[in-house]
Amino acid sequence: MIIKKSFKYRLRLTREQESLCSQTAGSCRYVWNRALALKKELWEKKKENLSCFDLNNLLAEWKEELDWLSSPPSQSLQQVNKDLDQAFKNFFSGRGYPKFKKKGVNDSFRLPQGVTLTKQLSKKVGQVNLPKLGIVRFTKTREIEGRIRHVTISKSCKNWFISFNCEDIPQPKEIPQSHIGIDRGIKIFAQCSNREAIPTVSPLKKNLKRLARLQRQLSKKKKFSSNWRKTKQKIQKLHNHIANLRNDFLHKVSTQLAKSHSLIVMEDLKTKDMAKSAKGTKEKPGTNVKAKSGLNRSILDQGWYTFQNHLSYKLNWRDGRLVLILPKNTSLECRICHHISKENRINQEVFQCQNCGHTENADLNASINILAAGHAVIACGVEALASTAKQELLIRKPAMV
Repeated sequence: MIIKKSFKYRLRLTREQESLCSQTAGSCRYVWNRALALKKELWEKKKENLSCFDLNNLLAEWKEELDWLSSPPSQSLQQVNKDLDQAFKNFFSGRGYPKFKKKGVNDSFRLPQGVTLTKQLSKKVGQVNLPKLGIVRFTKTREIEGRIRHVTISKSCKNWFISFNCEDIPQPKEIPQSHIGIDRGIKIFAQCSNREAIPTVSPLKKNLKRLARLQRQLSKKKKFSSNWRKTKQKIQKLHNHIANLRNDFLHKVSTQLAKSHSLIVMEDLKTKDMAKSAKGTKEKPGTNVKAKSGLNRSILDQGWYTFQNHLSYKLNWRDGRLVLILPKNTSLECRICHHISKENRINQEVFQCQNCGHTENADLNASINILAAGHAVIACGVEALASTAKQELLIRKPAMV
């Protein structure tokens, strides 16, 4: 089995290299927008379509028309046409329509060939030879594993990053024979069935006052003025800091869980539907809009769906399995007598069965029910529908006897 990995590092560019990176990203953005506008126009008028080969022929004409398109690496511009062609294939298969790219948001380009690692200067400084850019240094925080397929150069908050996309054959590892169920929450990020509770980080909540203050300052400044741009950069930097805190937490937690357990069972939560606005319409206004807005922000701040994706591929690397079950009644059912009632949940923290009197932490009771549901389905042989450690089982929770 070949697995794909990405290793992202911060670049240490000279002024000339940084200028060329900005120019290359701008050229790629221009080619994407022009090709997208052309494909959209032809499709609306003549119902015709341009293939990737046709776009490459047009690219040669555009280079003769615009001299600055010849400065960036030619392969990065051709890669844009491949990406656009794939974007339309995704659209015809049911995904969203390709969007036009904006400066400051879509500053990136890809180099599919001509990438070679050179001798690194020290343990923390690596070097790579890139087309047109030459020898480029980067902060090396970990070793690159596998064969490099291509690299992606991107910009975020005035910093340039390089991502090595590699293919690797994983080495056989000892699989821990441990099974757990996980109940995701707001106050407690993950309550495990083995009684381990992972506290939440909530990076947005911790930086919300600072973010609101900066946004108020931005609203009082003249748009596109020098001070407006400075405040805008501060807001972007803060958003990037919040995202980095969340990603770091999710990666660390998912890695630890994937290393320690061979089977993890979770609820198949529809985060997008759970975080929908309750504002309603003018004819039918919603209720408790402010409270629901705060709940939506807290749900999105946890990164539940990203955490689920991290667990999926990390368990896949280690021959583990992630099982997803429907969340119906997992928090209302008693794990002792299996009595289901809304009255069993006294509050958000305490579960007390109205039938047998069993009292326990509500999240712990739910996590044990989740694990039991996963075990019941596996015992019935439903896991044969998916290949081991490669597919998530989207299954219904069975009736508990």
